[in-house]
Amino acid sequence: MDGNGRWAKERHLPRIEGHRRGADAVKRTLSAAQKFGVKNITLYAFSVENWNRPKDEVDALMSLLDRFLQDQLPELIKRKIRLRVVGRFSELPENIQNRLHQAEEATAAFDEYTLGLALNYGSRTEVVDAVKAVAQAARAGVIDIDKLDYETFRPFLYTRDMPDPDLIIRTSGEFRLSNFLMLQSAYSEIHFTDTLWPDFSEEHFEAALKDYASRERRYGKTTQQLQNA
Repeated sequence: MDGNGRWAKERHLPRIEGHRRGADAVKRTLSAAQKFGVKNITLYAFSVENWNRPKDEVDALMSLLDRFLQDQLPELIKRKIRLRVVGRFSELPENIQNRLHQAEEATAAFDEYTLGLALNYGSRTEVVDAVKAVAQAARAGVIDIDKLDYETFRPFLYTRDMPDPDLIIRTSGEFRLSNFLMLQSAYSEIHFTDTLWPDFSEEHFEAALKDYASRERRYGKTTQQLQNA
């Protein structure tokens, strides 16, 4: 979800106003996802690199996140959407951790729709944390390191109980993944749009799904193999 700052700058507004409007786009996108039958969606809300932004902006983002979680928890419960936090949870402010724990516990029983919230997330830090956990499990005799493959490794990732993404949408005209689900997106389709995130609408979401539906996903096979399967 990129482009909040540029959206605000174009309108001569403070950056935090762009983030507020971005939160409205989140609500629209969650509604559209359910409308179109998308069962799992993960939002890249705050990266490990975002701590490098000015302190007043980081503080404002955390305050906005706190308010968003408070306001949206009843909606998540009403719509039976499970919340899963993806990232280095313990490094977030304590009030945010408490709010997230509350939301995860309140929605834990829902199993049809899942909202992943990537907070203090980075794919490289995820891999480092997973490797550390694998090493500890190997020392404890829980796993045989000589038999380690991706399926054995996957349960040590933050997203262990979530499916790999079929589609990644990148807004605001940027053409990179920015350290987002790099392992999980190995076979994902990627949709790029020039739309700034605060302007992202149900129509933009639908256009991304239609683009995805037009793709041929071969997973290393040939078109003929798929046709003969």
